[in-house]
Amino acid sequence: MDTILSRYVHNRLILGIDGLSRSGKTTFVAELMKRLIQYQKPVCIFHIDDHIVERKKRYDTEYEQWYEYYNLQWDVGLLRKQLFSKLNHAEVISLPFYNSALDKLEIKTVAIPGNCILIVEGVFLQRPEWRDFFDFIVYLDCPRDKRFERESASAKDNIEKFKSRYWKAEDFYLDSVAPLANAGMIISS
Repeated sequence: MDTILSRYVHNRLILGIDGLSRSGKTTFVAELMKRLIQYQKPVCIFHIDDHIVERKKRYDTEYEQWYEYYNLQWDVGLLRKQLFSKLNHAEVISLPFYNSALDKLEIKTVAIPGNCILIVEGVFLQRPEWRDFFDFIVYLDCPRDKRFERESASAKDNIEKFKSRYWKAEDFYLDSVAPLANAGMIISS
């Protein structure tokens, strides 16, 4: 906590909570938010998975499944322009939020306090298109077998999807981006 608070000097701090699937990012952010509120620090949170694209754009394309997950799951350029490039200064941001029940995007406006700690939580946050927008990144490191145990029983039944889609994309991220080497802090989860 001291490491994070030392970077916050009554201005915006853009904090990334990175890690692979089921590494505990959302749980970590919820606990971090509670502690920051106890310290009376204003907090604004963005979950990158709230901004995925419609299924037709990320499944059954001409690309391999891992590529769909890493490169097509989010509109990387749009998030760079509409979210990341505005985090330092914008008072309001309009973003597409994914409605899974309808499989469509809905534009919502988010107000951002001027002096808050902005936390962006999600997988693949240190991709080159987004990395430089963060003031500090915490990477939650968790072994694949432990993360897989956290999956639902029905998800575990489809291990081929993990092998061809999720794990292959995660391996690409680990090899090409080296998130552990570039994070400001690594926490074993």
